Amino acid sequence: MIQDKDSAVNKSPRGFARLDPERQRAIASAGGRAAHASGNAHQFTSAEARAAGRKGGQARRKTAAAPKST
Repeated sequence: MIQDKDSAVNKSPRGFARLDPERQRAIASAGGRAAHASGNAHQFTSAEARAAGRKGGQARRKTAAAPKST
């Protein structure tokens, strides 16, 4: 099924995006608490956070320096 660009732009939000921001925060907060309670939540060590920041900075520099095609 092919959609034209106008129909993609005029779509109304669905699902989680349709909820008001306060309700989204409440649901996300409950999910975070549940993940921590069950032991499934990942907590970064300072070394992991440093490595992730370095990796993101390197990726950002590559895309900023890349020549733009027209």
